[in-house]
Amino acid sequence: MDGQLDRRAELSEFLRTRRARLKPEDVGLESYGRQRRVPGLRREELAQLAGVSVAYYTRLEQGNGQNVSAEVLDAIARALRLTDAEQAHLTHLARPKQQRRRAGAPRGKQPVRVALLQLLESIDTVPAYVTGRRSEILAWNRMAAALFGDWGKLPAAERNWARLVFLNPDYRELFIDWDQKAYDMVSFLRMDAGRHPDDPRLSALVGELSVKSEEFRRLWATHDVKEKTYGVKRMRHPLVGDLTLSFETFRLVDDDEQAFITYHAEPGSPSADALRLLASWGTDAAASLPA
Repeated sequence: MDGQLDRRAELSEFLRTRRARLKPEDVGLESYGRQRRVPGLRREELAQLAGVSVAYYTRLEQGNGQNVSAEVLDAIARALRLTDAEQAHLTHLARPKQQRRRAGAPRGKQPVRVALLQLLESIDTVPAYVTGRRSEILAWNRMAAALFGDWGKLPAAERNWARLVFLNPDYRELFIDWDQKAYDMVSFLRMDAGRHPDDPRLSALVGELSVKSEEFRRLWATHDVKEKTYGVKRMRHPLVGDLTLSFETFRLVDDDEQAFITYHAEPGSPSADALRLLASWGTDAAASLPA
């Protein structure tokens, strides 16, 4: 995969896969015809729900989103029952000129502000790190290294969550629900691709992962998208055993492509005791993990 992702193909496949997951009865329509050649809603059914002509919707699903209005996209999003993240992704794909003006051209390095680096260093009991575009890991604290491994030992190009999840077998052991972690990772990356289909480094990453990981190829083909927000992850650390940690994602006000992410344990829980143990071991714990 070279240069950039095909935005028109991405738009076409995204709409087709969203339509395929709905049944007429899901949206209050009567199912006509005993046999349906394809799963999900027909184009004419979706057009009816959205209040647009079949020809207009067909052109859109074929990747021709030129001059489509925000009102029409909203109607289609409601008809497809899109999540907020999916609706944003649809807008990124269908109205790229507006998005490009707002987001700017893809950048190379993503510097982390000095004050943010200082904040990371000052947090000594909670694993925390900063991510950027393409799931790149930009900065982290000592506790993150103790929990996830010393990313400083890796070449800069390999400090990438998608690469670690799909190409590093140690992360299959670390995440108890690895399948969910893998699904989330692809969904985040697909969201990024919608924002920046002309990013050659992102395209190269997707191409590499598609070649090297069958699981990545399968998940990428679903066209599912989501934003990283908050949740719970279960991990099995080689030194302290099982942990259940809650994570929170904070988007930077001055750069929404960077996120500050923290993990914490419920007070008084075995996981909290395990984090304290990791904190006491510090760099020794990080050194024991293969990065």
